[in-house]
Amino acid sequence: LLSRREQPIFSTRAHVFQIDPATKRNWIPASKHALTVSYFYDATRSVYRIISVGGTKAIINSTITPNMTFTKTSQKFGQWADSRANTVYGLGFASEQHLSQFAEKFQEVKEAARLAREKSQDKTELTNPALSITSHQVLPSPIISSNGPGEDKLFRSQSADVEITTEKERLKKMLSEGSVSEVQWEAEFFSLQDNNNKLVAALHEANANVDQWKKQLSAYQEETETLRQRVAELESQGTHDSSSENNKEELSQTLEELELLIKAKDEEIQMLKSQKCGRWEVEGEREETLQKLQELEARNAELEQRLHLAEQSLAETLAEREKMQSEVTKVAEIMDVKIFELSEIRQGLAKLVES
Repeated sequence: LLSRREQPIFSTRAHVFQIDPATKRNWIPASKHALTVSYFYDATRSVYRIISVGGTKAIINSTITPNMTFTKTSQKFGQWADSRANTVYGLGFASEQHLSQFAEKFQEVKEAARLAREKSQDKTELTNPALSITSHQVLPSPIISSNGPGEDKLFRSQSADVEITTEKERLKKMLSEGSVSEVQWEAEFFSLQDNNNKLVAALHEANANVDQWKKQLSAYQEETETLRQRVAELESQGTHDSSSENNKEELSQTLEELELLIKAKDEEIQMLKSQKCGRWEVEGEREETLQKLQELEARNAELEQRLHLAEQSLAETLAEREKMQSEVTKVAEIMDVKIFELSEIRQGLAKLVES
């Protein structure tokens, strides 16, 4: 995939999507997790590419050209079309800052690709003057004109086509806005799912640590109780030996250290319990996100139904127009016949008057 001449110039992390080739309207996630997306530069050929690899498969392999455009469709989502790959790529970022950095780098790389192309064209023109002359010549386009009744019919047909195209573009824009919102929620859902997996792993680790600390705590408590019993026995003996006094002080100090350790372990247990509560809050947010995704799917279905009704209405309108045009044509032919007959009658009357 990569040659030794290509060097990475910028990398980031994002969820990668591709447009559905069947509908050209919905997004298909390329992976379940965020991937590394990088810009690469080939100094020998002056070529810039965006590459992202998932496992052993190239998810993105897009060569940047001057006519490409990176569009921000939301605060955390952007897209661009690649005509060579015959697809549209979409990236969902973790923050608006990451999206802005990627968009700025895309603009820089696009400008560099444009300058490289102009420089290559200048070299070609210098080496081949004949090619330079012909490349700047523009042949005039032929003008086709028509006279008679057919001209008005052609104008009406083009106007109807423009109205149909405008209506379809408006409905497609509404559907695309719904699809973009759906992609945004899908990207946020994947982000929440990653956070949830991390929290679950941390919770399992915390539960294991809690079990271990509970065992240590019970051992410390048993040891503390044994030491207290021993202190009580020493106090009951009432000895005043220096060795006994020293042992008593050491035991008291040991008891204090054990009590401090138990207090610290209790605080850690409380902290782990609070983290466990946080996990339930994240699960609640995930359920809310799923509900919003379902609402967006229902909205897309409604928009598709409206598009179908609009197309049906346009078809009926066109049929009515064609019917009216045929009727108008028939009436015009009848009028022409009547006018011709009237002129014949007038000529006959004129001859009678003259005779």
